[in-house]
Formats: sequence, structure tokens, C-alpha cells
Amino acid sequence: MKNSGILRIGFKLLVNDKGKFFALLIGITFAVFLMMQMTALFAGILNRAYASVTNIGASMWIMDPGVNTAASPIPLPNYVEDAVRSIDGVSFAVPIFVGGAMVKLTDGRYQAVNVVGLDDDSLFGRPELEQGDIQDIYADNAFIVVDDADFVKLRNPKLGATFELNNHHVKIVGIARVISNGLNGVPTLYTTYSRAIQYIPQMHFTLSYLLVQPKNAAAVPGIKRSVAKLGYLALTKDEFNRGIADYYIYKTGVGTNILLMTIISFIVGLAISGQTFYTFIIENLDKFGALKAIGAKGRKLIYMILSMAALTSLTGYGLGILLVTVVISGVRYVSPYYAATITFWNLGLAFGMVLLIAAISGYIGVRKVLKIEPFDIFRG
Repeated sequence: MKNSGILRIGFKLLVNDKGKFFALLIGITFAVFLMMQMTALFAGILNRAYASVTNIGASMWIMDPGVNTAASPIPLPNYVEDAVRSIDGVSFAVPIFVGGAMVKLTDGRYQAVNVVGLDDDSLFGRPELEQGDIQDIYADNAFIVVDDADFVKLRNPKLGATFELNNHHVKIVGIARVISNGLNGVPTLYTTYSRAIQYIPQMHFTLSYLLVQPKNAAAVPGIKRSVAKLGYLALTKDEFNRGIADYYIYKTGVGTNILLMTIISFIVGLAISGQTFYTFIIENLDKFGALKAIGAKGRKLIYMILSMAALTSLTGYGLGILLVTVVISGVRYVSPYYAATITFWNLGLAFGMVLLIAAISGYIGVRKVLKIEPFDIFRG
């Protein structure tokens, strides 16, 4: 008996029992949907957590070792800037300010904002402008606003709109777009470094981070060692992003909660599919016994059962991905604050779990089928 023949028999056995077949599909689809939804939400949160690092795009960041996230800098003393610039292998190093403030809108309401102060000379890390001229940032009281999901909280300002920030006049001279939205749900303003530290009260030190461009990749380890001797930390963009991700995964409740929900989703899918597949095998034992009686070897039956489990699991996987894609797209259309995003990591994790569900479900069926004897079937 050829493998194609045994597969056709298994397929007909599976789809002819429509109740069991759809129960298997629904269970696996629901499990994939929950696993993808949870992991996509976590991926979206992480993506927004290091939005500042992504949007600014610096190759290396110099910071205090106590920094956990880009939005919570620990100010550096000013001498660090000169010391880093003198390190062999540094092409250039520029300061950047990252801080929070409250702006008073024209209707009298207050709104929290993130303020990014760019190096006055180079404007390194500046966003791409949709409207306005970047040179206008040097005008009096000039700020650039980011047009993202939180833009509406500033009442959708136009060029020339004015606010009040700590009793200082603020004028919007540019509207920009960035790669990633922020996590904290507050609008972002860009201005020059000197204006930022003038408008926003600070502690003794005003330098949030140093942005460094190494001369080449080989210079990175030496820069890290030299900065460490100063008592500070130098990280590449990817290392900083991983550090932020580790903070949210291991030092907040976000990672634990997402992991727990993902495990629960896996258990639900495994329980439903495993129980349903076992019931399907029990109800079709006579047919498997008949196949044994006409010469089907045990390995062919194993191949058939595993193929049935794989077909059901992969179909449920595809339906689950389709469902979660539709839901995420729909919610994003309704609410721009929704952070969930589908990545290859999400897809790979869900695919691995579905294969595990298929393997366990198939193993349950295989054990039962291999124990049956044709004599017992025909005697019954």
C-alpha cells in the first residue's frame, strides 16, 4: 500500500467526521489566536518602549549604568562629553536631552509631552519633516511636533500654532513623522539642546545621553572600555534595545503576564485538540483494525495518524493567523494607540507550539492504534 493511498484514507476519515474535524480546527485556531494576540501585544509594547532609540538612530549611546529605559535618563556630568570625544575611534559625539514637561494649550488645558533636545550644531537624530523647514528650529521659541497617534492630544496643531511651556512661549515650526510611536501615550516635541535645557527645569547636570558615531565597527569595543573607565556605560543601538526589552520582560509584570497567558493558550489548544483527536481515534478503531487486517503496517498507520494531526494543526494555524491579523488590523483602524504587531518571532513561536500540539495529539492517537489487534475488532 503506497503512502499516498494511506494518506487519502486518513484524509477521508478525518473530514467525513465533520463534527470532530471542526472541533479540532476551532480548538487549534482559538489557541493560535490567543498565543499570537498575547505575543503580538508584547512585541508591540517592546517596539514602542525603545521608540526613542529607533527614531533617533544613533549607532552608540553613552549613559549612566543605572538607566533602564530611554525615557528615563540619568543626567551625565558635562565633562563626559569632552572625555568621550577624545577617545580613539570616536568619529563624533553629540549631546541630547530627553525629558518630560507640561504644555498649556490655547483652550487652557494642560498636556504632558516628551521633549527631545537635539545638538544645536548638527541636529543629529532629527526626525523627517512632513511640513516646515528644519532650519526654522533655530528661530525663537521654535519646536517641531511629531505627527503620530498622540498628535491629536495637542489639538492637531498646524504650522505657527503656539503653546505655553513652563511660562515660555512655544511655536510650532515643523511637523515630523517618526518610525515608531512612543509607549507612554504622550506627544513628542523636538527642539535644540540649548532651548530644551533652558525651558525645562533640571538638576545640576543637563546631559541626558551622548550620541556617538564610531569610526568603524572595530572601534566599538575600545570605546566601550574607555567609557567604562570613566564609570559610565556605552551601548550600541541594538544592545540598548535589548536592555530595554530585558527590563520590561524580567523587571516588570508585563513579561510574566504575557508568558502566563501564552502558556494558558497553549494548554487550552492542547487540551481541546488532544481530547478531540483521542475521541476521533476511539470512534474509528474498527477502521484502523480493518486496515491492519488487510496488511497496513504499524509504521504506515503512524504516518497516517501523524499526517492527520499535522493537517489539522497547520490548517488551524493558518486560520488562527488570519483571524488575529483581521482583529489587529481592525482594532488599529479604530484605535491608533493599539500597540500589537505581528513579527516573524510571533509567527515562529506560534508555529512551534502548533507543531508540539500536533505531535502530542498524534502520539496519543498512535499509542491507541498500535495496541489494537484485528482479531479483537472482527470479534466485536
